[in-house]
Amino acid sequence: MQTLTDVKTKFTKETYLYWYELMLLLRRFEEKAGQLYGMQKIRGFCHLYIGQEAIAAGAMTATKPGDKFITAYRDHALGIAKGISAKACMAELYGKATGCSKGKGGSMHFFSKEHGFFGGHGIVGAQIGTGAGLAFAEQYLNTDNVVLCFFGDGAARQGMLHETFNMAMLWKLPVIFICENNHYAMGTSVERTSNVLDIYKLADAYEMPADSIDGMSCEAVHEGIQRAVSRAREAGGPTLLEIKTYRYRGHSMSDPAKYRTKEEVEEYKEKDPITVTLKTLVDNKWITDAEIEAINERVKAEVEESVKFAEESPWPSDDELLKDVYTQEDYPFIMD
Repeated sequence: MQTLTDVKTKFTKETYLYWYELMLLLRRFEEKAGQLYGMQKIRGFCHLYIGQEAIAAGAMTATKPGDKFITAYRDHALGIAKGISAKACMAELYGKATGCSKGKGGSMHFFSKEHGFFGGHGIVGAQIGTGAGLAFAEQYLNTDNVVLCFFGDGAARQGMLHETFNMAMLWKLPVIFICENNHYAMGTSVERTSNVLDIYKLADAYEMPADSIDGMSCEAVHEGIQRAVSRAREAGGPTLLEIKTYRYRGHSMSDPAKYRTKEEVEEYKEKDPITVTLKTLVDNKWITDAEIEAINERVKAEVEESVKFAEESPWPSDDELLKDVYTQEDYPFIMD
């Protein structure tokens, strides 16, 4: 059996530096978003990714820029990881015209065709079918791109998942279904909502390859996604990955999370992927105190600049209200 040391030797200093700075940016962005929500600068719903950053980091190093990501409403971190600027993301949270969805989507509906990030979806499980549709498009266009379709453990109880799994396997679509299992859905544990506690076993009914991954480890996430991505690129079809993670905050900003103990939260914080990754860098003498401080300052400045940008950006104009709703005048697929 491989030890953690064996796994770590497969990754370079540069990989760990990338993971550390990316995860720190995602953490600081989300912390600032939570603070601004409390100040009523951000309105509506707001779901933070704090604690789950290793999934975004590992997914990025296991994929290439042409691959597509689609997720649910806990979307800020994955959007930033995929390349949307912190400025455009913060502006979207503020509802400003310079946001990544023109200020009309808000927290749950980040989107960027340019960066291959297709949402941000508020309806539980709806992105599972759309993710398979994106994969069908890549297959139809004969690219070697794959789609990473993220959803939570709560969405694993949706009928959409089963219909999509059946068709994805039938057509061998290049899609990786990733269940970010943070154990509590909106606030109810998996044990109270499902007879199947190991969500990855749902794939067995469709003879779909599946695996359970430690979502607190960048290394494990990278390796699990890389295996699935390689299979998809070679026309081997979809994979279901249950990535077991943990959110330190409640389901949303309005959730006090009284359904779990403080001891449980603290136990997971001891496995914090940012702390663990920094320890690897320090233990291998790959980073100095000065370099750690420089990364901290860089991340702090990027988050502060995003807030300034959002504060100074204009609101959407009134004529944006009915744009981007149903149709485009030059839509190429309507036939008389």
